[in-house]
Amino acid sequence: MNLRPRRAEEPEINLVSLIDVVLMVVIFFMLSSTFVDEGRLQIRLPEASEAPLPRIEGGPIVLSISESGGYRINDRELINSSPDTLRTAILKIALGDRSAPVTVRADGRASHQSVVTAMDVLGRLGFREINIATVQGEEAPVSARPSPRSGAQR
Repeated sequence: MNLRPRRAEEPEINLVSLIDVVLMVVIFFMLSSTFVDEGRLQIRLPEASEAPLPRIEGGPIVLSISESGGYRINDRELINSSPDTLRTAILKIALGDRSAPVTVRADGRASHQSVVTAMDVLGRLGFREINIATVQGEEAPVSARPSPRSGAQR
């Protein structure tokens, strides 16, 4: 009788067939899938230019936002900065013409919330052409330029 233990062979794991199957599945999904271009929000960014824009006959509506969050429409200050007052004043100036362009001019230190509120009121009233006034870098007033401490670190 032979009582010596037999040498056990170490099992091998063959990964070649597994890799082949995974690659075939990947190729199948790549060829059978369709790539749909979902609708994206298209934004036309404002650009400053040297030439002024032509005047529109009905007169554009200019909505100015002060540093404190107060609103002015065509150089007439509103009594308060509530959305209802702003909506009433815009309706009075627009005279039902929702196709008139509206230019939003905000002070550099105005809160973001007051600008968003103004744009929200304009959007809810049905205005489709909302322009944001820009100032070229050379012509920007000194007070509107960011201070070294408030800007990004270099």
